[in-house]
Amino acid sequence: MIQSMTGYGKAVLQLPTKKVTIEIKSLNSKNLDLNVRIPSYYKEKELPVRKKLAAALVRGKVDFSIFVEMTADETSTTVNHGVVKEYIQQLRNVVQTGSTDDVELLKMAVRMPDALKTEREELDENEWNLIDEHIDVAIKEIVQYRTDEAASLEIDFKQRIANIKMYLEEVKALDGDRIANVKARLKKAIDDLKVDTDENRFEQELIYYLEKLDINEEKVRLANHLDYFLETLATPDSNGKKLGFVIQEMGREINTTGSKANFAPMQKAVIQMKNELEQIKEQILNVL
Repeated sequence: MIQSMTGYGKAVLQLPTKKVTIEIKSLNSKNLDLNVRIPSYYKEKELPVRKKLAAALVRGKVDFSIFVEMTADETSTTVNHGVVKEYIQQLRNVVQTGSTDDVELLKMAVRMPDALKTEREELDENEWNLIDEHIDVAIKEIVQYRTDEAASLEIDFKQRIANIKMYLEEVKALDGDRIANVKARLKKAIDDLKVDTDENRFEQELIYYLEKLDINEEKVRLANHLDYFLETLATPDSNGKKLGFVIQEMGREINTTGSKANFAPMQKAVIQMKNELEQIKEQILNVL
């Protein structure tokens, strides 16, 4: 079963003094491009989080974020009273007027360096265990999102493969008319030259020419690639890269058939196959 690389997962944890929101977003990418944003006091847990995300999501451009919103009256940031008072006194000396509004001086002082101090919050292992459980919830949600997204892709792939198979059958049906048309054109070209020809030599040259235009191998290989694509699509693991390689082989056989066709009705069918394959190529870039 395939998975899309596009997905979104979210989990919210309400703690006694804070609300923790965990978000995971992913888009398609050739490899795993992981961007992790978490508060500084959780930084020591970043490596395990990265490993967990890499194991679950495998590939894609992934943005992982932990947002913390304080909900209690307590705050880890306080005013550095001594520093602020010193700043106000220095500002008053600069102004050198007794009418200066202390409120205005205070507004300027709190913008100065070190006017506010933040007590570093130590990591609470019990708190982190709860957050870690909710990271698992967000991962489960994004994986389900990817699976649901891929379900519509799989339906589209199967329909387009069926269309290519239909056009391939059309190519097979036209092959007899194509050979007859080639023979007739060659015969007419020789007749127009008004020269005598050795019928045996003509047949030999015709056989040689038709062998160069033979597309039986291409038809067989293309049919095999179409079946293999569907088999790979049905496997338990999602393998977008492998499906991409199969599509390349399908394109090679279709292009060769088109270059050998030399027959307008068959080339129309080949163009339709190319169109269906291009649609698959665009969508396969989003498959894990």
